[in-house]
Amino acid sequence: MTTFDFSDVEAFLDCHPELFEEYLVRKGKCDTLSRWLKEHQPSKTSPAEEKRGVVKDPIWPTNPDGLRRRSSHMELRRNFARSKATTAHRTYDEHVSLTAHESQSSMRRRALLRKASSLPPTTAHILSALLESRVNVPQYASSAIDYKYRLKESNEREFFLELVKDISNELDMTNLSYKILINVCIMVNADRCSLFLVEGPSHKRTLVSKFFDVHSGTTVRPSSSTLDSNEVQVPWGKGIIGYVAEHGETVNIPNAYEDHRFSDEIDKLTGYKTQSILCMAIRNSDGEVIGVVQAINKNPSGTPFTEDDEKVLQMYLPFCGISISNAKLFSESRKEYERSRALLEVVNDLFEEQTDLEKIVRKIMQRALTLLQCERCSVLLLEDIHSPVRFVLSLRTLQWHLKKKIEIILFASTGLFLNRADQASGFHIRSVLCVPIWNRTHQIIGVAQILNRLDRKTFNDADQRLFEAFVIFCGLGINNTMMYNQVKKTWAKQSVALDMLSYHATCSKAEVDRLKAAKIPLSSELGIDEFHFNDFSLDNDAMITASLRMFLELGVVQKFKIDYEVLCHWLLTVRKNYRTVAYHNWRHAFNVSQCMFVMITTAGFQEVLTDTETLALMVGCFCHDLDHRGTNNAFQAKSGSALALLYGTSATLEHHHFNHAVMILQSEGHNIFANLSSNEYSNMMQLLKQAILSTDLTLYFKRRTKFFECVLSGQFSWSNEEHKDVFRSMLMTACDLGAVTRPWEISKQVAELVTSEFFEQGDRERSELKLTPAAIFDRNRKDELPVLQLEWIDGICKPLYEALVKLNRKLQPMVDGIDANRKKWEELCRSYQQTRRASECISSLEAGETESVFIITVIFIIISVNTNYKNEVIND
Repeated sequence: MTTFDFSDVEAFLDCHPELFEEYLVRKGKCDTLSRWLKEHQPSKTSPAEEKRGVVKDPIWPTNPDGLRRRSSHMELRRNFARSKATTAHRTYDEHVSLTAHESQSSMRRRALLRKASSLPPTTAHILSALLESRVNVPQYASSAIDYKYRLKESNEREFFLELVKDISNELDMTNLSYKILINVCIMVNADRCSLFLVEGPSHKRTLVSKFFDVHSGTTVRPSSSTLDSNEVQVPWGKGIIGYVAEHGETVNIPNAYEDHRFSDEIDKLTGYKTQSILCMAIRNSDGEVIGVVQAINKNPSGTPFTEDDEKVLQMYLPFCGISISNAKLFSESRKEYERSRALLEVVNDLFEEQTDLEKIVRKIMQRALTLLQCERCSVLLLEDIHSPVRFVLSLRTLQWHLKKKIEIILFASTGLFLNRADQASGFHIRSVLCVPIWNRTHQIIGVAQILNRLDRKTFNDADQRLFEAFVIFCGLGINNTMMYNQVKKTWAKQSVALDMLSYHATCSKAEVDRLKAAKIPLSSELGIDEFHFNDFSLDNDAMITASLRMFLELGVVQKFKIDYEVLCHWLLTVRKNYRTVAYHNWRHAFNVSQCMFVMITTAGFQEVLTDTETLALMVGCFCHDLDHRGTNNAFQAKSGSALALLYGTSATLEHHHFNHAVMILQSEGHNIFANLSSNEYSNMMQLLKQAILSTDLTLYFKRRTKFFECVLSGQFSWSNEEHKDVFRSMLMTACDLGAVTRPWEISKQVAELVTSEFFEQGDRERSELKLTPAAIFDRNRKDELPVLQLEWIDGICKPLYEALVKLNRKLQPMVDGIDANRKKWEELCRSYQQTRRASECISSLEAGETESVFIITVIFIIISVNTNYKNEVIND
């Protein structure tokens, strides 16, 4: 027997490399080739990396940025390009010409591929897989894949059972899909493989793949964060995949470019050449198609898929169908569990907070955003369940077109459901799900809607069912909150009513008869026809007779056929419904009414005001502070009083004054408007409400700028109803502040009464609310009254009267009175400042200052006193 030295054999193989390659292809083992790869890898690895089987190349980036994909109008191309830009293992074409912008690392990578192209092209070899499918080197080697290849070569029965066991216990759809593709690649020797699952309802099914391009040598699974971006959708019945899904037939194509159903768009994008295709449907236990698996390019390259490949795939895919169905059931059960838990949390949230409607609606929207994974949510509640008028509470504001408003109202009135895609300007709306909100009596109380799923899909039936269940609990929560608010309002209303009934009562019949029989003096005898009327000249009974005289002289008693006894009854009851507070009492109401009377008669406003407006203004003046408690609106809000709960925090007292006036008018024997027609009565009540609410200074500040501009520019017109409306409001405010135009002694006395009432409120704020009152309410700062009065005159009063004088010169006495009073307050202010400076100097002296400072201070005080005395003598 001839013997050969090892050197002779090695020399022979060097001379005949093709023989060595052929032998290696037929007889080579995976373990042998793996050891060769480790010994000839281009860079050294650490022992820990060698133990894991990591193949590392420092000059080859693991996540290159090359080959930027161009966009396409086709959804398939767009999704595939995005997946290629983000996946951890990208595909390259070694025959693509180098461009001027390619990096040095890319050029070195291509050189490495060309250098290794003479190695044996076996798919069992990791480097061979690298060459054939042109993917990056995996981050780690997979012993499981090597084990499957060894089983395939040694025992096909065990190999098939291993693949079935590999997927039988996998319930995670991501891992299952990945395993199926790897196993199919190994089973039929495919270069790459894709799995498409059926999604959507029967009338709108699509094929969706999150693993569009898994290679035979791939061992790196895509991360969960990139699954959505790698998703590819194929329409039902389109292309080879859609055809297989629709007809359930197996498609085995030796040359893809010869089939009219094949699209070469992906090949053009990637430079990859698709040759043979094996595409087969995956069915569930009922025989329904639930997915499609597609294998591309059987190895070795150029070989078509055989009938044996079809048979073995037909044997394996039923197990895949069972596993996919189980994974779907498990996924649905997990979703239902999470949704049920979320609904329980919703119930807990909703029934924890049932005192504030806005809070509960915001909780609903925040929960909806999380539960249904959408971009925006809105809840629209009906103000009246029998009316389409509504208000909106929204987590994020969204302006709706008229079409949208009509649709929302339609759903609220009909109870229809909306689930469709839509477009709107501004915020881009892709899909809308809108459902009605019902109360316990099955009445629609609002509409809930969500916009744009975060995964950019449209809302499906499962979303609608979940949202409907969610809205049921929301409806209960909203209904309970509304009922709670109604109970609170009812309690507040009852509390206010009991308070009023306990304090007030109507006048007696004897009082009415006595007033009715009394002689009514003339206006000139009472002095009510003068601007400089003395507010304190009449007693309580005289003020009642003077009030009757004002109504008689204005002619409204005859014009509106007011019963004289009813008018007497009404006036006496109004007087009795004013509380005995320091300032906002019956005398204040009478003085405001006298101011209105003299402005209407003396200034000639009867010529521009209708009789209805005149009567409404006079009644408004008498009733504008009914049941005033001696505290302002801010105090009602701070203390959370029954009035604030009943009327809210905007014009709280003014709404109460108006409602109290209505209550008196509706009492038996008090309706001075009884002989008005229905339209006249409605108009009268509107004017009365406007007149009383106008005494709220907050409303005055909102409207006065427009009024001043209109008057000063000469654009005011008595024929313009909007101008007259603002004028009546300004007239009410001018009468309410009229005390500032009275003679000095009267004006000063009124200011002291107002201050006294304010101080009482400040004391309550300090004792009851534990707050530090503002300067005007602080008794400890009473010396600052002149300064505060100057600010009051200059900032609030004087601009109003000057504007009114522009309209009517006959009101000039009011401006003259306010100017005279301002001078007096200014003198008091200077005196206060001088006294204060003197006190500071004395304090400084007590603290150790020189005696000269004291002498200078005394001289300064003496000069100031003499100066004030001379001024008073000159004025006298």
